[in-house]
Amino acid sequence: MSTVENIPDIASPRKERKIGARIWSEAFASGEFKAGLIVFVVLFLAAIFYPMFSGIDPAKMNISAKLTAPLFLGEGWSWAHPLGTDQLGRDMLSRSLVGLRYSLLIGLSTTVLMLAVGAMVGLFAGYFGRSTDTVLMRLTDAQLSIPMIILAITILGVSRPTIPSIIIVLGLSGWPVYARVMRSTVMSERKKEFVRGAMVLGATDWRIMFTLILPLVLPPIAFVAVLDIARMMIFEAVLGFLGLGVQPPTPTFGNIIADGRKYLMNAWWIATMPGVFLVLTLTSINLMGASLERARNKIYGGM
Repeated sequence: MSTVENIPDIASPRKERKIGARIWSEAFASGEFKAGLIVFVVLFLAAIFYPMFSGIDPAKMNISAKLTAPLFLGEGWSWAHPLGTDQLGRDMLSRSLVGLRYSLLIGLSTTVLMLAVGAMVGLFAGYFGRSTDTVLMRLTDAQLSIPMIILAITILGVSRPTIPSIIIVLGLSGWPVYARVMRSTVMSERKKEFVRGAMVLGATDWRIMFTLILPLVLPPIAFVAVLDIARMMIFEAVLGFLGLGVQPPTPTFGNIIADGRKYLMNAWWIATMPGVFLVLTLTSINLMGASLERARNKIYGGM
């Protein structure tokens, strides 16, 4: 299920200009949003900078240090490897953070692509209507009939998965929901007086769409799209676990967990540590996304 919901009507462009700031302000006032933001920022900075400045190569093997336990959780633990090592002696902290880096990259990029494609399709369908609407919505319906994960497995299963190909496949699989929501909202906005006034004054269709309508209808959908980042990260991990994600030796959550399942009895931390980072990241994103959604509903409900 997508996290995108029906977006309420917007009264006027003047009233909407500050709506985004109001939503951010309302959401940031909640402790839930602040907690999620702090956790996310810490994880994000760690994923970016720790592998860079620690000097530890996440792909470097050290057989003499293989299956080292995390700190204080078993025999032979070492300060050099606070989260232990895997079956080839590779540092689990560095590998987990590099996996988080790729997961965030794919999750963010895929969501932006879905939102961009869906917004453009819905904008054109809702504004022009008639044959344009019919053709674009039939394409949208056809895309919706194919489950995202099935389509991704089918395409990536017959090609070598790379980061760009994963982003494109997931992004082009998830845009239809945004297109339908955007279409219904644009159709409502197109009937309002400020749009008619712009038409009477001679404004072109392109100017009306991209300077009047799009700035009004995009922010509410974009706020809700935050929750889809977490969903795309889960899909990336699933694909990696199935061997259809970024290929080794590049560490990702999916392929690390897939390798670690063979050692659950005697080296449980190999599969567990990436899972902990994934859960913490998803929880922080969901906390922020839920706060933004509640703030949006509260503000629009009071309009």
